[in-house]
Amino acid sequence: MLPYALVSPLALFIVALALVPAGYTIVASFYKVQALDPPTRFSGLDNFRRLFRDTAVRESIGNTLIYVVIGVTLSTVLGIAMAVTLQHRFRGRSVLIAVLILPWALPGVVEGIVWTGIWDSNTGLLNSALNSLHIINHYQVFLGQHRLLTIFAIELVQVWQITPLSALLVLAALQNIPGDLYESGNLDGASAWAAFRRITLPLARPGIAIAMVQAVIATLNVFDQPYILNGAAPTGASLTMQTYFISFQNLDFGEGYALSLIITIATLVVSLGVVKLVYRPVEF
Repeated sequence: MLPYALVSPLALFIVALALVPAGYTIVASFYKVQALDPPTRFSGLDNFRRLFRDTAVRESIGNTLIYVVIGVTLSTVLGIAMAVTLQHRFRGRSVLIAVLILPWALPGVVEGIVWTGIWDSNTGLLNSALNSLHIINHYQVFLGQHRLLTIFAIELVQVWQITPLSALLVLAALQNIPGDLYESGNLDGASAWAAFRRITLPLARPGIAIAMVQAVIATLNVFDQPYILNGAAPTGASLTMQTYFISFQNLDFGEGYALSLIITIATLVVSLGVVKLVYRPVEF
């Protein structure tokens, strides 16, 4: 009974704070739950129909897909580059890893506030730097006007946050690669690029897959950065932001539950797809 006794507190914690709310969300998504229109009553698929007829929700779906593509691509590529750089020991490596973790450790709200000082159209650091270098002759508006520019600028902030975790996950996979493989490749005349392509990437696929999954989860559920940087403007609104607006501004909790369920299913499907495509078991 000892193993069960040791595991039971964590199991109860997970059930109480994860499984019970998840089950309630699934059930409530098929009910009309509106604070201004009681009582709660069964509505079947009406919540889902209303969601897909909502123009704001449809636009946020497109925005979120762009967030996912940009975020997963950049965080994975940069994470691999950072991990390869940190793969071998050198002076100051521990300090560099500690500095690398800082963006990941900061809350998303804090990062949004910090980056507001960079993207601001009146006193922003980027505008000041570009103007001082005579690249632009007047201050530019980076957020809120052009959809793709707004999404890219916002997603850069999230990439800054999630890339350190991607780098650490890939680095952990690289640490398990025997050095003998690189020595053998060097003796066979393999270049650095050939060793990276034929040894590093194939053997680091488990870590890369996990890094991509965490990036998918973060970008599909992005909320802090677009809300802090762009407010309620539709040019950068994400699906999670729409969940907030529908539930706590419109007080339509049934529709909010339905949208939360859609986001959860999408996260599971995309994550499983990434694992299926990228992950490969490695044996040494």
